[in-house]
Amino acid sequence: MKKIGLIPIDNRPVCCQLPKMNANIDRNTILLLPDKKFLGSLEKNADTQALFDWLEDLEDIDYLIISADTLIYGGLIPSRRSEESFEILEQRVLKLRNILLKKRCKTFVFSSIMRISNNNVNEEEKPYWSEWGEKIFAYSYNLHRMEAEGNPLAKQKVKNLSLEIPKDILTDWLSTRVRNFEVNKLYLELYDDGLIDTLIYAKDDCAQFGLNVKEANYLNFEAEKRKNVFVKTGADEIPLTLLARTYTEIPLKIAPVFTRADNVNLISNYEDISVKKSVSSQIETTGCIVSSVENADLILYVNNFKNEQGELVMNVDTPLFKGEIPTFDKPYCVADIVNANGSDNVFVDKLLNTDLSNFYGYGGWNTTGNTLGSVLCTAIIKYKSENCDKNAFNKLQTVRFSDDWAYQANLRKLFKEEDIKDGEEIKKQFKPFEERIKKVFGTEELNMEYSFPWNRYFEIEITI
Repeated sequence: MKKIGLIPIDNRPVCCQLPKMNANIDRNTILLLPDKKFLGSLEKNADTQALFDWLEDLEDIDYLIISADTLIYGGLIPSRRSEESFEILEQRVLKLRNILLKKRCKTFVFSSIMRISNNNVNEEEKPYWSEWGEKIFAYSYNLHRMEAEGNPLAKQKVKNLSLEIPKDILTDWLSTRVRNFEVNKLYLELYDDGLIDTLIYAKDDCAQFGLNVKEANYLNFEAEKRKNVFVKTGADEIPLTLLARTYTEIPLKIAPVFTRADNVNLISNYEDISVKKSVSSQIETTGCIVSSVENADLILYVNNFKNEQGELVMNVDTPLFKGEIPTFDKPYCVADIVNANGSDNVFVDKLLNTDLSNFYGYGGWNTTGNTLGSVLCTAIIKYKSENCDKNAFNKLQTVRFSDDWAYQANLRKLFKEEDIKDGEEIKKQFKPFEERIKKVFGTEELNMEYSFPWNRYFEIEITI
């Protein structure tokens, strides 16, 4: 029996429910999470003291997977908003060190490189982002470009923006960046002291230039000196990537197969590397090996985009799937990344009509990294499980298709435009999708409930 403790990023379904449902596929795995009331949300910080107490009280654990942002700042969003000093945060890192010294288990830690959103939306940022977000992004972009290329136009833009952005705001934002960057360096010390077995730095919402990219370059330089330190594009899928990594001491050989093989060098929205590199990086971070189809244990079938990645809610359309889905004679999973959030309707319609006897999981939510990390986790656990619970796998697929296909690709825009929050109306809209999905996966007996845990339409919680 494998026993894993997980401190998630926050209390969203993809952070709490999704890892749990994946772990349930293997009857020989116990995944323990803290009570949701201790975790952060959009408006509430995590109770870091309660989480430290929970962590200290865990017994006979084989693996720990820890969101450093949650434990040190109170969550991913608080890591961008927190006014706490470096010294206070450093004390929490020291507290983590002391706990890990007592634990005899493999420890996987992940931390974010503070993102720089390129819009004036402050839902997850400091209040001044609503007025100055785009200009702070431009300042950061051109400052890094000036340093990297000596670009005179970038230098002039930096000068103009530094005069335009209020000094106190720019000083506050830059000092927050420096503080978080210094905290990120502390985790390298824990790794070097043998207290962390795998360390991941997450690049969330990247561009070609920016102070976040500059920090990532530094951390990547340090990572290349060490065996199990990674800097990777993504965020919310990383706990799933690390959950998969608990199964891959003997790595699987995974072969990527693309629906549009000529377009693999395009770059997805919110990422800074090509689709091909993103796929390879995700496979390797799970502890697996990129392979040819002939030698593969598992095929990762990627439905990639042709010109640019679509954005359904933002009315950015892109060509949908054409042709037929091949029949695979070995286990395969599906990453649907045609859109930045939500399934390719044509592709899913065909997929649900194919023979799914070798099917090991589907994903199509949010960024390319989110989709890849989550579906690889499912497939690896299903493949490696010595005591597989097929009902748990079918439940997970029922939820994933209901979320990624029914909601994100079809119902989310309708719900947002018409402000649909009534429970009966929500169930009515889901019903035709639900009936088809349940028929495919033999889950007709499941009762599905729908809610919006963060009181917004970006994510939905589907409970069984």
